Amino acid sequence: MTESLIIACPQCNQLNRVPKSKISADGKCGSCGKPLINEQVINLNQDSFQRHIDKSELPILVDFWAPWCGPCKMMAPVLDEAAIKLSPNVRVAKVNTEVEQTLAARFNIRSIPTLAIFFKGKELDRMAGALPLPQVLQWTNQTLTR
Repeated sequence: MTESLIIACPQCNQLNRVPKSKISADGKCGSCGKPLINEQVINLNQDSFQRHIDKSELPILVDFWAPWCGPCKMMAPVLDEAAIKLSPNVRVAKVNTEVEQTLAARFNIRSIPTLAIFFKGKELDRMAGALPLPQVLQWTNQTLTR
């Protein structure tokens, strides 16, 4: 039997079972037909957060941010590049704490930007403040190999 992962579609949030050996292939969502791996930062809300964090078996780096935050704006291009470099093994997402205050409270977000790494529904680590790309990549890789 082939090992597989459950991956949430970045477009429609539908859960899909994907063989591990085909994770980097051009897999499409069984519901909407869009690519399951797209090397782009996805925006999460209360509903999509549960599917991507709690149900999906793909590690995810989440940026908790706000539109008025200067350091958050500086992180945007860093996270865009991180999404490309970490794909297909890690997904990168953003949560707007102004809109998703319930999620910010749930995870006790006190400063922004705050980066958190989740895997199989559990928060593995978090780091506050704007970081350069090499540090984001190093921290992510170290966290996932512990």
